[in-house]
Amino acid sequence: MRVQNSDVESTAGSSEQQGHSSELLLAHSSDLHIGNHSGIEDLGSLRSVIQTSVAEGADALVLAGDIFDHNRLRLEVLDAAARLLGDAPIPVVVLPGNHDCLVPSSVYRRGGIGDPDNVYVFGVTDDDRIEIPELGLGFWGKPHVDYGSMSPLRDAPVRFAEHQVAVAHGHWLEHGRDEHRSWLITSEEMAAVDADYIALGHWDRATPAGDGSTPAYYSGSPDLAGTLNLAGLNGSGADHVRRVKLLPWGKREAADLAREREQFSSFQVPGSG
Repeated sequence: MRVQNSDVESTAGSSEQQGHSSELLLAHSSDLHIGNHSGIEDLGSLRSVIQTSVAEGADALVLAGDIFDHNRLRLEVLDAAARLLGDAPIPVVVLPGNHDCLVPSSVYRRGGIGDPDNVYVFGVTDDDRIEIPELGLGFWGKPHVDYGSMSPLRDAPVRFAEHQVAVAHGHWLEHGRDEHRSWLITSEEMAAVDADYIALGHWDRATPAGDGSTPAYYSGSPDLAGTLNLAGLNGSGADHVRRVKLLPWGKREAADLAREREQFSSFQVPGSG
């Protein structure tokens, strides 16, 4: 039985509840690294990401890798995380990253993270494609299956959903001097992706990536960026992408939190002006 979580309250109906909309609002975060602070397994950042997404009226939330800092977390923590994700009133899509990859002892294989009906985990509940028909929304992504290097965005498929998002966890090859790094993503690969938006993870800072041909953004980590991305998807791109300050960790009234939110200006895509 799922336990209802009073910390997460919806302030806006989803597109499913309101009927199909020409635009969907996608919340995007990554690199929460739960369990990295001197062994403290705090779920506050995850709770804040969910609360902020819901308070902003997002139709869905994507977590682009490294939600957990390692695969050794206790089952009690994983169970609590699964309940928190399951009690979110919107779909949540999760991509395993290089820290929480899908080895046999993975947190995603041990902890039931993908058990709730609204939670989708690449490589666990689905392969590399996730479809949410009631929203006309599709996701494509390559989960990290082990600790070795791979190409996170290579061989992306043609569009298979009205609103399509590619999800990748890796290092943007912005400069030639980075060619020695693992999990490389090139600007050419991003430009070739047929999607409204590319949700990137692996970097702590929030920034656009690529040449702007396909909207591609890192969300940054909640701890360091202090924000999440909100992307308006229109079926042929992202009408707008903006950063929104995360609601403070802890339990507070949604109305009070909404009054205190500070919205950042829209990202500037490289080469756009």
